[in-house]
Amino acid sequence: MKTVIKLEELGLFILGIYLFSLLHYQWYWFLVWILAPDFSMIGYAFNAKAGAFSYNLFHHRGIAVLLYLLGIYLNNEVLQLIGIILFSHAAMDRFFGYGLKYETSFEYTHLGKIGKNKVD
Repeated sequence: MKTVIKLEELGLFILGIYLFSLLHYQWYWFLVWILAPDFSMIGYAFNAKAGAFSYNLFHHRGIAVLLYLLGIYLNNEVLQLIGIILFSHAAMDRFFGYGLKYETSFEYTHLGKIGKNKVD
């Protein structure tokens, strides 16, 4: 099942690249912005609850799709770009096994435990 999920996430990441190609930005902007959603981890500097909230906000595909569709509706490429980057980043993270966070700590995700003490 893990392989199927990884293939699905890879497909979603490729979809994000395709959607980005429809915008009028140079390719390097995708590479520049693809890791930007990880700045949301700054919430963990305060506590695990704030960290999980900020991380999940920037890694939630529903929010990414909403921003992208709002960008289409408003004919605003910046909103479309933000939506695509958030969507693509979430797919990339999930491909590597990083899911949405629980409030207990960074290592507990909806895809299972991550980190060096991970139990498979």
